[in-house]
Amino acid sequence: MIYNKVEICGVNTSKLKVLSEQRKKELFRTIRDGSKEESEQAREEMIAGNLKLVLSVIQKFAGRGENPDDLFQVGCIGLMKAIDHFNPELDVRFSTYGVPMIIGEVRRHLRDYSPLRVSRSIKDTAYKAMQAKERIISETGREPTINEIASEIETAPENVVIALEAIVEPISIYEPVYSDGSDTVYVMDTLGDRTDDRKWLENIALREAVGNLSEREKKILTMRYLRGKTQTEVADEIGISQAQVSRLEKSAMLRIRKDMGE
Repeated sequence: MIYNKVEICGVNTSKLKVLSEQRKKELFRTIRDGSKEESEQAREEMIAGNLKLVLSVIQKFAGRGENPDDLFQVGCIGLMKAIDHFNPELDVRFSTYGVPMIIGEVRRHLRDYSPLRVSRSIKDTAYKAMQAKERIISETGREPTINEIASEIETAPENVVIALEAIVEPISIYEPVYSDGSDTVYVMDTLGDRTDDRKWLENIALREAVGNLSEREKKILTMRYLRGKTQTEVADEIGISQAQVSRLEKSAMLRIRKDMGE
């Protein structure tokens, strides 16, 4: 599978444009607030200005025996979905939101032609879960939790997790999942001890519980436990008292434990 060729789907990859973050913000404002014609033009520029993002994603799927033109077209569908669903008011780079959307679209394409045998009932659950996920994203503009998807399709959260995991295309543990140019994180770096399925599900439950916290609570826990700051340092940085930080931190930890059933 060759990706350094000059053209993919008739697109000269050596001449693909790259938009600045400022230009992306301007285009998203036009898409949201401009006239129909202005909005469509801005959307087209956003698509054209992010084709290199699609190209970088499909390179991760080299060696799968897939036609690069086909994958590029599928990746462009994921890009357009990302542009349509992205909320520019959030303090998140578009690429951070767009890459998982593009990967998801490519994986769905690969899943449909996968030689692996997955039971019909699991496939049906996965299909319903993905439909529910896209409905919730369309309605709320955010990624739904596992519990929300499970509630939507009336099944247990663990059934959703098992179904979605079953249809994911297997990848090498040496596949890079992120790189900022100076440091690369591989799949193997993200793996923990998988000998206990309960721990796997507990990790999912923890992410769900943290996702239910307020933005202030998330910020406090991040500063306290990831950056190693004291409660006094946190209080000075966000402009509240040390006592308030202590109360919010304790409340957040109690809610996490409650959501995890402890």
